[in-house]
Amino acid sequence: MPVENLLDPSQPEDFVTFREGFGQRFVLTVDTEEEFDWDKPLDRTSHSLVTVPALQKFQQFCEGFGVVPIYLLDYPVATSSAAAEALRPAIAEGRAEIGVQLHPWVSPPFQEELNEFNSFAGNLPEDVEREKFTTLRNTIEERFGVPPLIYRAGRYGIGPNSAAILGDSGLSIDTSVRTNFDYSFAGGPNFRKHPLRPYWINREKRLMELPLTTVYWGPLRQFGDWLYPRLWRAPSIRGALSKIGLMERIPLTPEGVTTDEAIRGTDIAIDLELPVLVFSFHSPSLAPGHTPYVKNDAELDHFYDWWRSLFTYLARRNVKPTSVREIMDSVTLA
Repeated sequence: MPVENLLDPSQPEDFVTFREGFGQRFVLTVDTEEEFDWDKPLDRTSHSLVTVPALQKFQQFCEGFGVVPIYLLDYPVATSSAAAEALRPAIAEGRAEIGVQLHPWVSPPFQEELNEFNSFAGNLPEDVEREKFTTLRNTIEERFGVPPLIYRAGRYGIGPNSAAILGDSGLSIDTSVRTNFDYSFAGGPNFRKHPLRPYWINREKRLMELPLTTVYWGPLRQFGDWLYPRLWRAPSIRGALSKIGLMERIPLTPEGVTTDEAIRGTDIAIDLELPVLVFSFHSPSLAPGHTPYVKNDAELDHFYDWWRSLFTYLARRNVKPTSVREIMDSVTLA
């Protein structure tokens, strides 16, 4: 049965199976977006695109490891000539892939009130969410010459109508579910009970969910689903549990996660036999001074070292890079 509402966790019978020999793979997704002040209220105009040219250097870096980055573009980037110059050749040659990332506050048409609740696209009326998504999806295809096959809602903000919109769009994968995270305090989705394994949103339309990978590590990790949410108002206790090695929540991202932590998280994901590990970061981290995670040149060097270490470790563990097209070519529908 189709998963009619992406806010509801899937059932085991919905899990995607892959052909024999697929093994364990990983994808690198890039939330490719404008720069804005994360500490200020969202608005439609106070942003820039100065980090877009840095995508070209990162693309070359990934190619050296045989990794095909998946760039999830929002509207300001999709309409940027610099983005087309940086990415279009690699996309045309299959060295990179393209997808949709909907930031509703900067994505036309602008019909909704600008506030935090409406920054989660899934909270919008169905016709508004659909029109924003369709406008962005079509813009990306027109500007980059290929149809996007993967989607991530900005702020992971899927809603009750998102599955139907995506099912009608011709996309293959949604990757908006951030398992083990809860954004309901801001009006967003709660993904605490969602699985880490890929699952079918609509098997007949060959549309799957590929959740971002976040695992619990440590002797208490089996209690993570129960314990961690109960400590969200007590970050000092969460920090203490992490510091003494009892329990730690580890998303697979260089933003706020050390190399050692990411390797521990990778080990857990491998032990869980996840078929696809999903890594992510925000593209403004590719230049100093635009995110809290890369504030200067030294931190940018560390950012690249993080990826170098993880690519090397994944190869050592025989977890190979993959792509949207390879994933969809490798699924079995039985």
